[in-house]
Amino acid sequence: MSSNITSRPPQAATSPLQRSLKRFDITAMAIAAVISFDTVGQIATGGGEAATWTAAIALFFLVPYALLFAETGAAFPQEGGPYVWVKLAFGRSAAALTTLMYWVTNPIWLGGSLVFLAAQTWDGFVFHLGSGTVADYTFKLLFVWIAILTAVVSLRRGKWITTAGAAMKVLALAVFTLTAVFYGVQHGFDGLTDTSFTPTTAGFLALVPILLFAYVGFEAPNAAGEEMHDPQRDVPAALGRSAAVAACCYLLPVLALLAVVPADQVTGIGGFMEGARLVFGVYGGAAGPLLKITAVMFVFALLTQGSAWMIVSDRMQAMAAADGGFFRRGLGAFHPRLGTPVRTNLLSGAVATVFMLVAMQVADGDAGAVFAVVLTVAVTTLLLSYLVVIPALVVLRIRRTDVPRPYRVPFGTRGFLLCAALVYAWILIGSWSALFPGVLEQLVGIDYVFHDVWGVSRAAFEAFTLGTVAVLLIVGVIGVAVARRQDAVRGAAFGAGS
Repeated sequence: MSSNITSRPPQAATSPLQRSLKRFDITAMAIAAVISFDTVGQIATGGGEAATWTAAIALFFLVPYALLFAETGAAFPQEGGPYVWVKLAFGRSAAALTTLMYWVTNPIWLGGSLVFLAAQTWDGFVFHLGSGTVADYTFKLLFVWIAILTAVVSLRRGKWITTAGAAMKVLALAVFTLTAVFYGVQHGFDGLTDTSFTPTTAGFLALVPILLFAYVGFEAPNAAGEEMHDPQRDVPAALGRSAAVAACCYLLPVLALLAVVPADQVTGIGGFMEGARLVFGVYGGAAGPLLKITAVMFVFALLTQGSAWMIVSDRMQAMAAADGGFFRRGLGAFHPRLGTPVRTNLLSGAVATVFMLVAMQVADGDAGAVFAVVLTVAVTTLLLSYLVVIPALVVLRIRRTDVPRPYRVPFGTRGFLLCAALVYAWILIGSWSALFPGVLEQLVGIDYVFHDVWGVSRAAFEAFTLGTVAVLLIVGVIGVAVARRQDAVRGAAFGAGS
């Protein structure tokens, strides 16, 4: 078997992909995509043990996960990343379905969790928008479409927007953490008074889905693999750096938030900024302006977080379409001048917009409700895609021994398989807990009380999440079937013409 892998679709092969990503850019893009402001408060709602599990999962999930994708990303740097890996391992149809689950997470997340958190932050700290007003709708539409336009512009320019967002994100988290320490020194660390850091099974099962969602995404820059200068050398180094930064940017702010705010007062949607409102009191009269600046930074970081995921996931979905794996090949066309999949970008914007408008009507302006349910759906769809991606990495490691691997997981194939087994076990537990909350708790004899989300019962909530997954699978199967039919018609026409 030849080591010369040709997996780029015909349309992508003739598209003007420009090599504009260097090691620093890959690192910044990974940080922009992986560090999720919207999950910091949600993680902290787990109390003291949230910090314990954040550290434990960083060690036993994040490290092996980063090792797996560092090796695979350097060995298979084709445009499309995970789509190409699954295709090489299991075929085009499996890759198309997996990519759909991976891609659709992001416009739903952008039009739900991110935009509602951004609007609530802007409304509470920068400028009053109101709920359901013209200003509220305008802000949310602008947020969604600026994120999409960032993905539309050429990567050579767009990368600086996501890089600025990554820098602002790390800066805001660092300032918050240090300010919380100053506040605790002055006023005491009251949040730790009744907080226990002892890990429990119940806490683990409640936190594992959101923590996995927070940590995954280091393979995302590989979606632009053929736009990197030297992916074989840069991907492993960039993933190592961004993984270390991500672990610190989750653990330290969660600890800081829990130290100054009692766990029962931490909310998922407002956790970070409400904590900032409290600790910024140490700055006296300057607290108000500083808090407003932090809120603007927070919203900008959310915006670039969404755009970073649009940049990478839209490329994956475009490659699936261009390869004849999903509906029409034209959906995967790259713009001749910009070098971006504009049609897929616009499709993402349309999905995000529709989801945002529907969510506002259904939830009647309840930002916290929308945030909670959308985050759960996003966690579910993204984790389910990894149930196929991780085995694909194993298959490529075993079958494609001819492919040069500039970086290798320690201890060779055994080390790779051990890392894959660990990561897969975590993903399996996380995806099951997200889809069927309370089931694993009952199996191990833990009392579980379902907290109504979006004002619906547990049965209705599970029907919503399972229904979303079912609809996506149906859309994916139809997309694959339509693509196959078009290829058959094209092949028949070519045969008749010759």
